[in-house]
Amino acid sequence: MRYDVVIVGGGITGVFTLLDLSQRSLDVALFERNALASGTSGRFHGLLHSGARYAVKDPVSARECIQENRILSKIAPHVIKDTGGLFVAVTESDLEYQSIFESSLKKCGIPFEEKDVEEILKVEPYLNRAVKSVVWVPDKVVYAHDLIFSVALTAYNYGARVFTYKEVENFIFEDGRVVGVKVYDKFRDEVVNVYADVVVNTSGPWAAKLLKKAGIHIDILPTAGAMGVVPMKLCNHVLNRMRPPSDGDILVPYTDNTSIMGTTAIVIEDPDNFEVSDEDIELLIDEGSEMVPIIKKLGFKRVYASVRPLLKVEGEKAGREASRTFRIIGSESTGIDGLFTVVGGKLTTGRYVAEKLSDKVVEYLGFKAKCKTSETSLIDSYSDENVENLARDLVLDYKFIRRLLSTKGTVDEERFNPAYLLLYSYIYSEDVK
Repeated sequence: MRYDVVIVGGGITGVFTLLDLSQRSLDVALFERNALASGTSGRFHGLLHSGARYAVKDPVSARECIQENRILSKIAPHVIKDTGGLFVAVTESDLEYQSIFESSLKKCGIPFEEKDVEEILKVEPYLNRAVKSVVWVPDKVVYAHDLIFSVALTAYNYGARVFTYKEVENFIFEDGRVVGVKVYDKFRDEVVNVYADVVVNTSGPWAAKLLKKAGIHIDILPTAGAMGVVPMKLCNHVLNRMRPPSDGDILVPYTDNTSIMGTTAIVIEDPDNFEVSDEDIELLIDEGSEMVPIIKKLGFKRVYASVRPLLKVEGEKAGREASRTFRIIGSESTGIDGLFTVVGGKLTTGRYVAEKLSDKVVEYLGFKAKCKTSETSLIDSYSDENVENLARDLVLDYKFIRRLLSTKGTVDEERFNPAYLLLYSYIYSEDVK
């Protein structure tokens, strides 16, 4: 196989880079070692950031977030729930933070509004009755899997290719430059060579591990964050503590019967080898119950964790103090042509990161083409019409497949995405031809 560009990693940055470059008329393929959104992007807390969380200590990330919050709300409204967010002061210390918080929001261009506590308690009955102050910001809920499938399907319509369960094990070098990748096909249990003019590494916290195989060292901070799923919808807005970002200070109303409590931040060695500790779970419950006391009684129905690919910046501390912005690493840093790596970023800013990354790729390839993703309405991967059209293109029996795995009438009906099955049916059919 040969492509203009090969992308490694099927998270938010990978699929948006796939769409971006395919819209710039390049022949692009994405390789993911497991399922799409199986890594960091599919394991976050469901929050589409307004940037408010970072306004005080990381204004660059805050401005990126509010920009992308608006863009994603425009191009993918079908995967976003506009709940709004509330920053609540529970203690005197929280209240003292409000002045610098609001000043920073103004500087970053993030809308906010002070709310009457008594009125908020009417719409948020589980909120701590001792809340002293409340500030509204435009936080929202986003469904990561739905967003990523929508981007992938839209990219498919521009001729892009997606290959899952195919792990990039190493790079192929020729005369000191990268000319492709060695891919382990998990279906066939074999390694194949895939050639490209450019290889783009968007594998998040796994980026450093992959580059290490090629003798390239980069500094990132793989940071594990644990989250707990509460078996009840406890709020109508996203709730945040009015304080510097800390553990257990975000509660997201993810579905009609669950809320997600997050998160912790612990730097780890290996993103494939870590566990959520009992201490992490207890910490989330203790901190979360200060905002919403009933969490202490309900506990979690399950816990999960993601690994953030935080950017290591000289002079900054790890964990909470690490920047949430991003860096693109090319030949000027590695001395190797034909390879670009991106580290850092967030799910909220994935489209923007992909735009800047794609700009670097087309510049390297020597031609000019502008990004279109900020104006491209994404395919609704839940739409029967859209998915049936895709099935027809792929010569698949959509109605039979939909009946075979239908979750209609069950608790998971809202979360079932028929496009998921079609994508993998297509991928598998391509393998066996």
